[in-house]
Amino acid sequence: MSPSSAETRRLSPLKTPSTLPTNAVTDISAALTALLADVFTLYMKTKNFHWHMSGPHFRDYHLLLDEQAEQIFAMTDDIAERARKIGGVTLRSIGQIARQQRITDNDADFVTAEDMLSELREDNGQLVSLLREVHGLCDEHNDVATASLIENWIDEGERRTWFLFETTRRQK
Repeated sequence: MSPSSAETRRLSPLKTPSTLPTNAVTDISAALTALLADVFTLYMKTKNFHWHMSGPHFRDYHLLLDEQAEQIFAMTDDIAERARKIGGVTLRSIGQIARQQRITDNDADFVTAEDMLSELREDNGQLVSLLREVHGLCDEHNDVATASLIENWIDEGERRTWFLFETTRRQK
């Protein structure tokens, strides 16, 4: 390798080689970056509710949300690294998360335990829908590796939604 080609590579933007077409890399990495913003938002909201939980079922709900937050956070590195592996880029800042998130924050001073769990149930359901959209995009571009990861995250999201649903369901 000549010194000039090494210098060119060192100064060039991040460009991971990929066998996917350029438009697929652009589309999928953008979708993964938006997804990552939503996952970070859901993680923070879940931890917020975990930290501010109160009431007669405090221990059970506190532990449930901690378990769910860990599972959500575990997705973050895989999402970001997948975007990089295919040749794209991903999140660089909290500001970028705020600009791209579709799941809403909750900064209320007080939220009841039932409202926390119901809101997280809806948010996890929304995340599952967003994951399905990205899966469809991966199918369009024949990106089976990303689609395979997403299938596991859909299953995990459906499980979190189910647990939150059952926890808030009223018995007759």
